[in-house]
Amino acid sequence: MAVTRSNERGGGPMRRDPLQVIGRTVADQASPHYRFERFVVAADDGGGRYRVNLAIPAPPPPAAGFPAFWMLDGNAALQAFDEQLLAGLARGTPQVLVFVGHDNPLRIDAAARMRDYTPLPARFEEDGGATRGGGADAFMDVIAHRIRPELARRVPLDPWRQALWGHSLGGMFALHALYCGDAGFRTFAAASPSLWWAGGALLGAPERAFVERAGERQARVLLMLGEGERHPDFSGRDMDDPAVVAHLRRVAAVPADALEQLAGRLRQVPGLDVGYREFAGLGHGPMLRASLLHALHAVAGIADRSGEVPP
Repeated sequence: MAVTRSNERGGGPMRRDPLQVIGRTVADQASPHYRFERFVVAADDGGGRYRVNLAIPAPPPPAAGFPAFWMLDGNAALQAFDEQLLAGLARGTPQVLVFVGHDNPLRIDAAARMRDYTPLPARFEEDGGATRGGGADAFMDVIAHRIRPELARRVPLDPWRQALWGHSLGGMFALHALYCGDAGFRTFAAASPSLWWAGGALLGAPERAFVERAGERQARVLLMLGEGERHPDFSGRDMDDPAVVAHLRRVAAVPADALEQLAGRLRQVPGLDVGYREFAGLGHGPMLRASLLHALHAVAGIADRSGEVPP
């Protein structure tokens, strides 16, 4: 099987095997700290089906309800958890863990996430100019009108303590949710967001419109990037492959420091608490797990395990 490198900045292949399945996870074994439930919802237009793995803390909920930590690419996010992490969350500020994935056994469903996490369609020249994506608003409706009501039926949540984490295209969706202002989250953790999508469109009108509404809301924003994304090494890429060349051209639509620049601009917006972290030595793929663990540290106050070598 061909090995796909994943150190390009802001997007690109996220795993070596596009057909990798999730296998057995902590959701399949008993834990004294959390109980797991699962449900499936469908979009109104019949376009997508979403598998939500829900981890509910064992203690009774506080009077205001549990805080909640939502994760896009939920199947892949679930693989980052182990019993030690669940125990740490139970000792800290227990969160309801909401793993929002696509309803299949794939770790990452590339086509479905491209449809759901992108706010605008983008042109793919290697496919004869075909356009892909643009379904983020429809997916936002699924979160608001399908997933949230089912969560409310199963567990009480504190509406003022809900965080959303996403990586790559999911990181771009987290920024889109911030800009929309009505997603129901108070913390937005955007890891390696694909700012290059649609020629860097998210850095244009959507950002300006959000800044013009400054002061309308309070939010925490965690922006994360791997050092290997900011200073990429493409020496292992097949530059004779038109798809590779086309993708690298798309990635080059924004400067390598675009995320740090964005952090600086958002820090000027009243009501926002903005943090930026660059992870030494990490490329795009490893940033999924590292950023997730760091975001849990920042939100739930647990030990920061983002520097661990994954199993």
